[in-house]
Amino acid sequence: MKNEKKRAVKLIAMIVIAVLAVIVFLQNTETVETRILLLTVRMSRALLLILTFILGFATGVLVAGSFLRKKRAAA
Repeated sequence: MKNEKKRAVKLIAMIVIAVLAVIVFLQNTETVETRILLLTVRMSRALLLILTFILGFATGVLVAGSFLRKKRAAA
């Protein structure tokens, strides 16, 4: 029972976060210029936010995986 309650809370939290993310993305549709090193790229701010989120998520997964591998190797 306790495990089911945790799952329900996690699911609700994920849905709320996803809805908030969609709202932020939809409210930021204007075009912006972004400089990446020597390159200037024009894209919608929503796309920039999505790409930034994906890059941050991927970085977090890679760093967490690195720490977990080091922890397992030490054990």
